[in-house]
Amino acid sequence: MERQRVMERGEKAGVSSSSNGGGEVDVVVEMMDVIEAVGLYVGYRRTQRKECLNLARRLKLLLPLLEEIKEIGNYKLVSSEGLKTSLDNLKKALLGAKKLLKKCSCGSKIYLAMESEAVMSSFHAVYEKLNQALDDLPYDELGISVEVKEQVELTRMQLKRAKKRSDTQDIELAMDLMVVFSKKDDRNADSAILERLAIKLELHAIPDLKAEEIAVRKLVKERGVQNAESMQQINDLLGKFKQIAGVDETIVLDGPFSSKSLQRCRSLLIPHEFLCPITLEIMVDPVIVATGQTYERESIQKWLNSNHRTCPKTGQTLGHLSLASNFALRNLIQEWCEKNNYELPKKDACLGSDGVSAELKEEISSLVQNLSSCEFEVRREAIKKIRMLAKENPDNRILIANYGGIPPLVQLLSYQDPNIQEHTVTALLNLSIDETNKKLVAREGAIPAIVKILQHGTNEARENSAAALFSLSMLDENKVLIGASNGIRPLVHLLQNGTIRGKKDAATALFNLSLNQTNKSRAIKAGIIPALLHLLEEKNLGMIDEALSIFLLLASHPEGRNEIGKLSFIKTLVEIIRNGTPKNKECALSVLLQLGLHNSSIILAALQYGVYEHLVELTKSGTNRAQRKANSILQHMSKYGHIP
Repeated sequence: MERQRVMERGEKAGVSSSSNGGGEVDVVVEMMDVIEAVGLYVGYRRTQRKECLNLARRLKLLLPLLEEIKEIGNYKLVSSEGLKTSLDNLKKALLGAKKLLKKCSCGSKIYLAMESEAVMSSFHAVYEKLNQALDDLPYDELGISVEVKEQVELTRMQLKRAKKRSDTQDIELAMDLMVVFSKKDDRNADSAILERLAIKLELHAIPDLKAEEIAVRKLVKERGVQNAESMQQINDLLGKFKQIAGVDETIVLDGPFSSKSLQRCRSLLIPHEFLCPITLEIMVDPVIVATGQTYERESIQKWLNSNHRTCPKTGQTLGHLSLASNFALRNLIQEWCEKNNYELPKKDACLGSDGVSAELKEEISSLVQNLSSCEFEVRREAIKKIRMLAKENPDNRILIANYGGIPPLVQLLSYQDPNIQEHTVTALLNLSIDETNKKLVAREGAIPAIVKILQHGTNEARENSAAALFSLSMLDENKVLIGASNGIRPLVHLLQNGTIRGKKDAATALFNLSLNQTNKSRAIKAGIIPALLHLLEEKNLGMIDEALSIFLLLASHPEGRNEIGKLSFIKTLVEIIRNGTPKNKECALSVLLQLGLHNSSIILAALQYGVYEHLVELTKSGTNRAQRKANSILQHMSKYGHIP
């Protein structure tokens, strides 16, 4: 009960002082309540757990400061307008931190993994606001003790370091998500990848799957259709996780998510045909598209405004874009609502018909115009702002593209200023996270220009160019285009000579590009195999899994098998099978099996290096995937009479 009261107090913080005139002390108490409530959050998503725990810990370090301000008393503070403003700014920063931590505690695990870069950007924004608010406080006027001032300064230093840090995303997670979401990659059927993802995202237990279902439905309601393809990917992946766990669909909450409607209609099942296929919400204004499918008018209009010309449900190309009201279905929905005492949702009057504020539209329109400004500083600031907006959330990426931001950005890739190039390629990287934007960026001719920056840009520009090529190469046609634009060789060079982050970005891009058979040959000729061997030898880099994942792809190519199948490499594989982490062992076994299926002499070499006893051990105590791979290798050995 105490925990619940504290959390409720923290939720209400931010509304009382403005209405009761209680002064600065009330604001301080509210801030203390917010920090206390944050301390009770649990279950941070694995993809952001480290950052969340660090932020929560830093917020707690501010409690002694707030305690001292509170002890001064309201009568000493009321005359200071500057102090009131400073405290209000600190309160806003704390509320922003709390909102972000709540999102990472209760939000969709799949979405937070997909949008990890955007979420990290939100953390950096929170750090900036907290640091600025702490910097503005008049410590001398408040009479803050030396000890507390030193603690605040320590907190500020930590926030500055955290803002500068840019951790590379979990490459294994990124690769697994990429494979699962790839429509043409036949490894989609590999249950081992799905099992690994389910475990990594902590979505393998029935209670977790139920909670994720609620979080996804809430996300769909918040995001709407502006990123409908991603929402569909999340729903599909959640369905696969439920199949793995043996969850019957009927145990999952039915109907659209709404805490109010769940309380009011706990046993009520909304007929499936009344739900919009895009948002999964009951329809208020159902309309029919050219394929005969029915959608909520606002949802399908947003879909069409985002340059889509297909039916979201069937995937068919729309013969025309006219929308016809489905009066019959609307009458049925209204009759059902009256009969079941169900209140239809009301539209938000503050937003436009497409669910976007006029203020944001105006800002983005102005920024896109400034990309063509004759003034260098105006142009540079516009690029930087678009870069940040595109990183923050999916809706901004669509808006920037719709207002024509991609063509001028692509032209600016060739601007002879390293700083402009760096911001521009990063802005396009962030925009390309959207599926439709991937096509637009490539269509405007960005790939050759990005390859040039990869070759000659600053370190950060080269790293972000590699990440941009990875993002763009999610589309099969772009894999071909990047390979034909000589993008493989500079990526291999970055893999060999880049910073740790650069190596990881290059590895991610090369993995994705090597799903294309022609690109495998290009990568081998560019010297990728010696570079990968170096990654295996330099264990302090922590890139063994990444290297082995690429080796596995190259092992399916004849040239790759010839290059890889050297005795020294087989010895290295056996050593990893013997001493590596569970994931290392899985990857090494997969590579050994792939090589051995095409060349039995490789199996003989592995036996000479003592692999047999380790295979037997892994069939008993390895991970599920390791057990399967080890058994397959042993069966292959038995087939050719290689069992000792």
